[in-house]
Amino acid sequence: MHSSAEPRIFRARRVITPSSPSADAVAVLGDRIVAVGDADDLRRSLPLARLVDLGDAVVTPGFNDAHVHLSMAADNELQVDVSPAEVSSLAELTAKVGAAARSEPVDGWVRAFGYDDARMAEGRRLTRWDLDAVTGDVPAIVLHVACHWGVVNSAALAAGGITDESLPPSGGEYGRDAAGRLDGVLYERALNEFAYGHVNSAGGPVVPQSRFDDRVEALGRVVRRWHAAGVTSVCDALVGPDDIRLFAAAREQGLLTMRVGFLLAAEHYDTLRRLGLRSGFGDAGLRFVGVKTFADGAVGGRTCLVDEPHHGTGGHGIQVLTREELADIVRAVHGDGNRVCVHANGDRAIRLVLDELECAHREVPKPGLRHRIEHCSMVDDDILGRIRALSAIAVPFGNYVHQHGGRLIDWYGESRVERMFAHRSFLDAGITVAGSSDYPCGPVEPLLALQSMVTRTGWDGSVVGAGQRVSPAEALSVYTTGSAASTGEEGLKGSLVVGQLADFVVLEDDPLEVPHDQISKIAVRATYVGGTEVYARE
Repeated sequence: MHSSAEPRIFRARRVITPSSPSADAVAVLGDRIVAVGDADDLRRSLPLARLVDLGDAVVTPGFNDAHVHLSMAADNELQVDVSPAEVSSLAELTAKVGAAARSEPVDGWVRAFGYDDARMAEGRRLTRWDLDAVTGDVPAIVLHVACHWGVVNSAALAAGGITDESLPPSGGEYGRDAAGRLDGVLYERALNEFAYGHVNSAGGPVVPQSRFDDRVEALGRVVRRWHAAGVTSVCDALVGPDDIRLFAAAREQGLLTMRVGFLLAAEHYDTLRRLGLRSGFGDAGLRFVGVKTFADGAVGGRTCLVDEPHHGTGGHGIQVLTREELADIVRAVHGDGNRVCVHANGDRAIRLVLDELECAHREVPKPGLRHRIEHCSMVDDDILGRIRALSAIAVPFGNYVHQHGGRLIDWYGESRVERMFAHRSFLDAGITVAGSSDYPCGPVEPLLALQSMVTRTGWDGSVVGAGQRVSPAEALSVYTTGSAASTGEEGLKGSLVVGQLADFVVLEDDPLEVPHDQISKIAVRATYVGGTEVYARE
C-alpha cells in the first residue's frame, strides 16, 4: 500500500512517452504523473520519492477501448458460452444448450451467446428446429457473435407472440425457410424488440433479464479479466438506466476499478434531456459521453448497409432506422450540444449518417462538438473527406481482421476489404481514430488488436487489406490518445506526460520493437489506474 501523498518513481527498461524518447522512469503523485524522463534525474529532483523498480519491463499508457460492451459482458458471464472457443459445430452447440435446458435454467430460459455461424462444421445456420430438438418446451435464445441477429426456438417465439403470419418491425427481419415458415432467426430490430423491448402478456420483457446483484458480481469478474489484458479505460457503447445503475453499484462496492464512459441508447434520451445533462457529465471514473443510435447492421452478421451488394446474397443489408428517424435523433442530440454516436458499418450507411450530421451542423452550428461514427467500417475518399470536414471521430474495429480473417474476403471481396477498418486511410487523412474491440463481438485484448492493425493478418493466416497496415506506434496511439479524444478526455489521459492521469501498463516486452507477429504474445505484468495497481501477474 502507499500513501496518496507519497511520490513514487517507476523505473523500467523503457517508458513509452512522446515527451522523451529515451525515458526510463515516470514519477507519480496521487493519481497524476508529475515527471517523466531519466530515472537518475528524477531521483535527484524527487529525493523523497519511493523507487518502484520494474526491472526490464516496458511501460506504456493504459489501453483504452473506446467501443466495448461492459454491461453486456457482465450479462454474458451468466449465460451459456457457445463461442468458437467452446464449440465448433452445431452438434456441440445444441448439446450445450440442451444440457442447460435440462438443468432448470434461471427464470425458465436458456440464454446463450457467441454463436459464430461461419465456424460451424456443418456449414449451415442454426434454426429453431435444431433448438427444439434439445430444449423441448424450455424457451431458448442464442445470440450471434455479431449481436445483430440471434436464433430462438419455438417456445421462445410463442412467448413473444410471434407466428408465421407475424410481420417484423421496421428495420428488422424474420428469417424464413423455403416454405415461408419462421426459422427462428431474428435480425436487427426484430431481435432488439424481442430480447429487450418486447412485452409478454403480463407486461414484462419476453426474455427475462439477469438478477441485479448477480450482474454486479459478474461485472467485477469482467473488470479483473480486462485489467489483466492491460485495459484501464473503456467506453460502453450502449447503455440504459439499468446499466448506469449497475456501474454505480459496482463502483460503490469497489468493483469498478477501470474508468468507464458510456453512450446512452437513444430511446432513453428524453429522460437525460429533461435533466439537462451534457456530454462530459460525471468524473474521470464514470462519465456520460454521448448518445448512441444505429444506421445499419453488422459486418460479421452480413447485415451492414452497402452500396455494392453482399457477395453470395445479392442484398444490400439492413437500414435499421428510416432517414426521418435518424434525422430526428441527430438534430435533437446535436442541437442540445451533445455528442452523436451513430453505428454505421457499410459505406451506404456512413453516407446517410454524414448527410444528417452535415445538415445538423448547417442548421445549428456547434463549433468544437465532435460526433462519432461507430465502426465506420467501409470508407472511400469521399467519405474520408466528409468526416475530416466535420472533425468527426472514427471508431473502427481494431481486431476484426484477426477475428474474421479470410471470410471477410469471401463476404466483401478483395477490393472492398482494402478500404475496410481503414486505419491507414484515417490517419493519412488527419482523422482522429479510436481503438475498439466491440467485445463481445470481437476479442477484447488490446495487444491482439495492435497486432491485427499492424499485420492485417487473420486467425487463419489470411492477409486482409494489406494497404491499411499501420506502424506499431500508430496502432498504440489509436488505443491510447485516439480513444481518449473520442470521449473528450484527450487532456486527461492517453499519454504518459506531466499532468495526466497515471494510467499505465507494465509489459514484458516492447510492442514497438518485437516482431510484428509477436505483439499479441507480450505478457502483461501489471496494470495501474490512477497510480494504483489493479492487476499484478502472479
